[in-house]
Amino acid sequence: MTELPKLILTREHIQQGLTPKELASRCRSGALFRVRQGVYVDGGVWRALHPWDQYRVRVSAAAETFVAPTIFARHSAASVWRIPTIGFRRPVHALTLQNDGGRSRAGVLRHYAPPAGSTCVRRDGLLVTGRVRTVLDLAAFSPFIEAVVPLDHVLKPDVAQRLPALTKEMLLAGIEGNYTMAAARRIRRAVEFADPRSGSAGESYGRALIWAAGFPVPELQYEFRDGSGLVGYTDYYWNGVRVAGEFDGVEKYVKPDYLNGRTASQAVVDEKDRENRIRALGNGMVRLVWADLIAAGLLERKLAAAGVPRRRARSAR
Repeated sequence: MTELPKLILTREHIQQGLTPKELASRCRSGALFRVRQGVYVDGGVWRALHPWDQYRVRVSAAAETFVAPTIFARHSAASVWRIPTIGFRRPVHALTLQNDGGRSRAGVLRHYAPPAGSTCVRRDGLLVTGRVRTVLDLAAFSPFIEAVVPLDHVLKPDVAQRLPALTKEMLLAGIEGNYTMAAARRIRRAVEFADPRSGSAGESYGRALIWAAGFPVPELQYEFRDGSGLVGYTDYYWNGVRVAGEFDGVEKYVKPDYLNGRTASQAVVDEKDRENRIRALGNGMVRLVWADLIAAGLLERKLAAAGVPRRRARSAR
């Protein structure tokens, strides 16, 4: 887990004799980065952070500038829980008890929540909605293809944070009394589709896009064996047409947990050998990367070229 940088507060540095002009000069030179008014971080550390960690820093920076205690929600609560979401350039999300339709100010979007249902927990020094409410809110107010990602994640244990898996029953039980009928339908639809067998955010997002594009939902973590024994498990498999699919996120070739003592080049060779053994069993193979999920039409073309048939015309997203 990435360690977040220390926040540098203007009010503290002015007390130490550093003027606003000097802070501005350090920002221009790149030595500091201004997260929001009155809050800075080391510039080099900021540039080295992943976008999702930068967003998490923005949440902490917002908390430092609020006078009253604030409950963070939706994508902001998810970032504190380390629940993956899709997209990075989002406002900070917080709750308000004033039913005025929500308002945005200084990069913070506030959403009305009835006082009776506005429970929260303290995590990493911040007040956030609980895990169940966080992912239900995302399912209620995010596009279906994005909502699947956090739902898949919480259905399996978070080993790094020692958090147990949630169940679909627990999620569905959290709907009653908290959402409109339309929002409840969106949540139930996403929860039904969610699958704890998904191995990463990219795999989850890809599966949702595959469904939205009109292709059959593949089997997940499909086991292959040949005369030498276990070949491995593929992220996707379409049994009817014998096509396997793999989502190749960069983590597979750089993260120690995935490398398991191998070099990146060894991991590439092993992956190619595994693919050859799967193909030798009479299967096709399609490999997907993040660019295939982002570029319009690219995912559909790759699946069609691999022989995966559409079950129907592409649905509207």
